Amino acid sequence: MIEIKKVNKTYDSGEEKLHVLKDVTFTVEEGEFVGIMGESGSGKSTLMNIIGFMDNKFEGEYFFEDKLIKNESDDSLSHIRNESVGFVFQNFNLIDNYTVRENIELPLLYAGLSPKKTREVVLKALESVGIPEKIDKYPTQLSGGQKQRVAIARAIVHKPKFILADEPTGALDSVTSKEIMDIFKKLNTENKTTVVMVTHDRTLSTYCTKILFMVDGNLEERFDL
Repeated sequence: MIEIKKVNKTYDSGEEKLHVLKDVTFTVEEGEFVGIMGESGSGKSTLMNIIGFMDNKFEGEYFFEDKLIKNESDDSLSHIRNESVGFVFQNFNLIDNYTVRENIELPLLYAGLSPKKTREVVLKALESVGIPEKIDKYPTQLSGGQKQRVAIARAIVHKPKFILADEPTGALDSVTSKEIMDIFKKLNTENKTTVVMVTHDRTLSTYCTKILFMVDGNLEERFDL
């Protein structure tokens, strides 16, 4: 599904160049649960932006479903991103003055589905994360764990090709973190949803089928975490 070949990313920092990604090469097969781990500043976020089609300014090759991404226009990349990726962020990125339903249905509306047809689809997504009764609540009425469940429902509601999760448990306590990771694992094992998770928390490695470890812009596959 995803094939990254010798990707390099450099930022200009005054008179110096900051080499953030260094010949990064890896693949993500359909149905895998891939953990990209490393400390802050190791290049994880930069790599996440590339994987999620938010950054097309890099050296090297990115093939998505055998399509070379560098050949795509900005409009085409936006379409691929909206159609193919479900994003889950550390801080949930929910809109406070939208109900749970309105937050979750956004990808469906972007895809052209009419508002009248979204409720049933949204409810099904909420059922898969265990909180269908929250459909008409607002984010301010939810706990942190419930907000992340809503964010996961929003990420899967349009049936993306893969979920890209950025520190999905970073704002949660240990008990709630386990509940959220169990949801990801269930989606991966039962629904065959491909998950790419970026995190600094090595304890989450037990949920992954493949672990990639990043140090100072270099990426390697690891089995000893």
